[in-house]
Amino acid sequence: MGRKWANIVAKKTAKDASNSKVYAKFGIEIYAAAKSGEPDPHTNQKLKFVIDRAKTYNVPKHIIDRAIEKAKGSGDEQFSELRYEGFGPNGSMVIVDTLTNNVNRTAADVRAAFGKNGGNMGVSGAVAYMFDNTALFGFTGQDADEILEYLMEQDIDVRDVTAEDDQVFVYGEPEDFHAIQEALKSKGIEDFSIAEMQMIPQNEVTLGEEDLVQFEKMIDALDELEDVQNIFHNVALED
Repeated sequence: MGRKWANIVAKKTAKDASNSKVYAKFGIEIYAAAKSGEPDPHTNQKLKFVIDRAKTYNVPKHIIDRAIEKAKGSGDEQFSELRYEGFGPNGSMVIVDTLTNNVNRTAADVRAAFGKNGGNMGVSGAVAYMFDNTALFGFTGQDADEILEYLMEQDIDVRDVTAEDDQVFVYGEPEDFHAIQEALKSKGIEDFSIAEMQMIPQNEVTLGEEDLVQFEKMIDALDELEDVQNIFHNVALED
């Protein structure tokens, strides 16, 4: 299940949690979710999901509240969720999830980030079939075997529960995200290093030093785009 990959994601999550850019992206995502239905997380499951994720990243309450209040206004700004797929150096695969109010701008920006950094954007479905959509949770202070047994007792089937260093990772079906989250919370686990829907590569590739430098430059360029929400890839990275 790519424990090393998940560990890198968890570490990156912790590092990025204080990044104002992450807060801004969540602000847009919360606004869009609130606009898509009722601006109330008790009746809008999509909004509740985004808010729960935002809290995992320590997004301040005032940013969450401000985005919801903005959505209650009369503005008609519409956002679209779009996925782009492409290739990096030496056949590496990349998925880019975006949330945008200007599709043409976003498509051009993503294409340029690929093209200027040794990659190229592919058609829809070009690489997604090589990834598994997965509910992923990471946390510390628990025993992996005990967590697996506990989830089984709750009648929740998970793909895997693994441990690396002091981290425990739970991999579940996408439709079981909320059930797994609530079960873990009922066990007293509230501080997640990651609680996300992730596209996990079925196989990883290892790049040479020069290709890896080029690949990381491409990922950084994509990550800098204001419309980009998530980036997934199949490149094995060093700790």
